[in-house]
Amino acid sequence: MKKNEAANSLPEPTKAELEILQVLWEFGPSTVRFVNDKLNENREVNYTSTLKQMQILTEKGILKRDESQMKHIYIPVEAEEKTKDQLLDRFVNTLYKGSASKLMMQLLGNEKTSKAEIEEIKRLLDGM
Repeated sequence: MKKNEAANSLPEPTKAELEILQVLWEFGPSTVRFVNDKLNENREVNYTSTLKQMQILTEKGILKRDESQMKHIYIPVEAEEKTKDQLLDRFVNTLYKGSASKLMMQLLGNEKTSKAEIEEIKRLLDGM
């Protein structure tokens, strides 16, 4: 990532904030209640905690809030792909000194990588 891109990018969300973003990316603009209900499918989360985190995400500029209706609707400011690209760039730059090949070598050496996944990666690389 270029330095000027890093300066223009949004703040890095926490793990809990990313869980909220995942719900919004999957289901689209939503109320706090809807997001909280979806989060509770995986683990217990208090409504007030979800509300506070979504308010913080709004203050950070990661979400925007539509207050035109009785129930406020929260919307991600950036598309899922753009946010993930920014986070991946930060991750690779921080842990692998910007080397995508070092990251790939670590991933491919991971015991969790199946033969099918390796074959899919090979096909992807061959197509580049």
